[in-house]
Amino acid sequence: MNVWLWVIILGLAAWAAHWGADQLLTPLKLLRKQWGLTASAGAAFLAIVTASPEVAINITSAARDVSNIGLGNLLGSNIISIPLMVTIAYFASRKQFKNNKEHQEHLDKNVLALNKRSVSVLSLPYLGIIALVAILTLPKPWRGLQPIDGWIMLGAYIAFLAHAIVKGKEKGKKVEWNKKQVWLSIAGALAIAVGAFFIVKATENIVSALNISEIVGGLFITGLMTTAPEIFKTWSVVKGGEVTAGTTSVIADNAVTMTLAFFPLALVITPIDDFELFWVNLAFVGLMPLLYTLFVHQSNELHGFAKWQIFVFDAAYIAYLLVMVFFVLKLF
Repeated sequence: MNVWLWVIILGLAAWAAHWGADQLLTPLKLLRKQWGLTASAGAAFLAIVTASPEVAINITSAARDVSNIGLGNLLGSNIISIPLMVTIAYFASRKQFKNNKEHQEHLDKNVLALNKRSVSVLSLPYLGIIALVAILTLPKPWRGLQPIDGWIMLGAYIAFLAHAIVKGKEKGKKVEWNKKQVWLSIAGALAIAVGAFFIVKATENIVSALNISEIVGGLFITGLMTTAPEIFKTWSVVKGGEVTAGTTSVIADNAVTMTLAFFPLALVITPIDDFELFWVNLAFVGLMPLLYTLFVHQSNELHGFAKWQIFVFDAAYIAYLLVMVFFVLKLF
């Protein structure tokens, strides 16, 4: 089959998987309101669904014996997502919101203002998850993804979610459910499964046609395709006035990806064939939330990102691409 046809299938499959995730979001949003979770804690809870395409892709990769595609997807999506979504959120928030006079101050100071709770609830635990991945996979005696590593990371996810819920619990509200939402949720689950299968299948054929490794295909093909649909969600949520929820959800998504999406790859034992490529990518995975954590405190009164810090996020990703092209992959 022509490689361009597989590219089209890849795009359609990514759209289907994210459409499915959107359908599953509604019941979880109702649960979030019912349980009284704050924006940051709710982001960690909703990430169970918003990161489900990445998890489904890695389950499919493990089942089809192409786990390096899943490993590349795991790393690639976690590197590009934070600088991309923070940049999108910044530009989406450059308007005055109704009934929010305080936001005018953020516009005047060119700041993407966020709730400081997102650091303790999301970014610091996420950095801890990345450090745990490094400890489990980098040392030579136990290098690679082993079943015991998968169970440890599954426990890390449970701890991450429990911490977020406990830290961000408020009084719950009464909500109403309807049958349409339930049926759409079932359709969404099927769309995620079918979309994940064709994302992996398409990536297999594209990397074969281009004669590149599976992990590189996962990094720059699968990882990009699974992240791209999130642009529209982030833009929509932030433009609607939910700046913290729209911006910080990417941290929660990444935490789920590094734990739940890690699990199926570890169960089938995924070796690290190119150690340099792996540790360089893992280092940049850690750099993005580290920048987030360091930058989010503007002053004692205002928390968020200034315009120059948005540029630093983007420059960090460009630096990653340059390191990969010239020093790791040695394309030139």
